[in-house]
Amino acid sequence: MKNFKFAALALALAAIGSANAAVITFQTGTSYALAQSTAQGYADVVNDAVTGSGRSQVLSSYDNVSNNGIFHNGDSNIAFKSTIDFGLTSAGTYSFRAGVDFGKGGAVFLDGQVVDFKTNDMWWGGNYGNSSQYFQVSGAALSAGNHTLTIYGLEGCCDGGQQVQFAKAGDDYQSFSVNTLAPVPEPETYAMLLGGLAMLGVVARRRRA
Repeated sequence: MKNFKFAALALALAAIGSANAAVITFQTGTSYALAQSTAQGYADVVNDAVTGSGRSQVLSSYDNVSNNGIFHNGDSNIAFKSTIDFGLTSAGTYSFRAGVDFGKGGAVFLDGQVVDFKTNDMWWGGNYGNSSQYFQVSGAALSAGNHTLTIYGLEGCCDGGQQVQFAKAGDDYQSFSVNTLAPVPEPETYAMLLGGLAMLGVVARRRRA
């Protein structure tokens, strides 16, 4: 009975915990590729690198992030892939920006669609004054539900701090973190939660009996 109770509680907590924060996955790999001619080219090259020689970390905040700072793995010939899964409880207009250090350029996808793409040497240096040095996605009309922002890039040398931010129309920019734009639970997650709570109810009734 005790094991049954713990299983029910774990099931309910898993359902709740899956929706408490934006999920920021930071991946890097080794790549000697040059600047690509298309956004999809960046996606293909970087995906190959992070799959073949990759490192991965789920971040608590996307602010001043670097390969060497996270993985202590050097600062040259790096392929970057950042995937941010977030959710909106209601439709809205949002803007995004990413200050990066991609010496060979990169690309940004929102829900699988290309929204920015640059082939030049990008180094924002903490300053959003020069639009050629960072990615910008302005006025994206997003529906309620879950969305994915994916950033790909290539760096020869050297590995500097990076930042990814969002702003709802009329609000200031803020960096993505575990406290922002939590994914919206899918219907099956609600079903899992209700199932776990029902199991706890059964246990409670049996104990009273």
